[in-house]
Amino acid sequence: MDRLKQIETFAAVATKGSLTAAAAAEGVAPAVMGRRIDALEARLGVKLLVRTTRRISLTHEGSAFLEDCQRLLADFANAEASVSAGGIKASGHLRITAPAGFGRRHVAPLVPEFLARHPEVSLSLNLSDRVVDIVNEGFDCAVRVGDLPDSSLVSMRLADNRRLCVAAPAYLKRAGLPKHPGDLNRHACLMLSSDASQTRGWAFEVDGQLTHARPAGRLDCSDGQVLHDWCLAGLGLAWRSIWEVQADLEAGRLQSVLDEFAAPPNGIFAVFAQRKHLPLRVRLWIDFLKLHYGSPAYWSAPRAAA
Repeated sequence: MDRLKQIETFAAVATKGSLTAAAAAEGVAPAVMGRRIDALEARLGVKLLVRTTRRISLTHEGSAFLEDCQRLLADFANAEASVSAGGIKASGHLRITAPAGFGRRHVAPLVPEFLARHPEVSLSLNLSDRVVDIVNEGFDCAVRVGDLPDSSLVSMRLADNRRLCVAAPAYLKRAGLPKHPGDLNRHACLMLSSDASQTRGWAFEVDGQLTHARPAGRLDCSDGQVLHDWCLAGLGLAWRSIWEVQADLEAGRLQSVLDEFAAPPNGIFAVFAQRKHLPLRVRLWIDFLKLHYGSPAYWSAPRAAA
């Protein structure tokens, strides 16, 4: 007997509370539904339902299994809908948040294409460098860059993110090249003051161990774009993501230093609340980002500065 049909039958009977009602909805005899349940319980070796002449109730094992079955069936339906012509269409309003600089360059430009693919979806994009409480503030999904704090939220890695210590050639000519992360305290370091980012400092790998430095500096700012501009102006060293400085490195406007101490990349993540049934519009948005960010060609394409 088909295992999926057994699971569908169990979920229908448990939800409706009656073999008769579930059978009527499917257009089969109650005995057919009963045989499927019997086969499922025999295969699993546990009792899922307690059946009397008046009612059906779930056992403890049945209650736990029902949640898993409902999630499985929802995922299966979503998978079919996403590839079938004329299938269930994503609809409704999608609320997204992302860091300001990354969002301007790598989230906002993708929104028109996503909406063109899903014309029944509307979207609000919030760009902020603070850590938005997506549950209490009503957001469906956050794009986050860097190490994630422990939380009850679910995260999906979309791409790697490499960070570099960079400076303008004019600054390095004036102040000299740092040879070791310990030299940073003798340099002008441009620090991001936002509580939302760089909480652990600048990451380096020294003697095979990951270390974090928090050098002091005369200048700090909560806006990463301002730090970028200050760095280009030769005011000091900055700790920036490759997606932000790649074009400047290629053009010679910035130079990376301490590359031999580069730490392993962190990540770019989609973060969302723990939900048994993720709305189709949210799942399609996450898949859409992963499709783009997961392609090396995406990151090598030229882009305007934020």
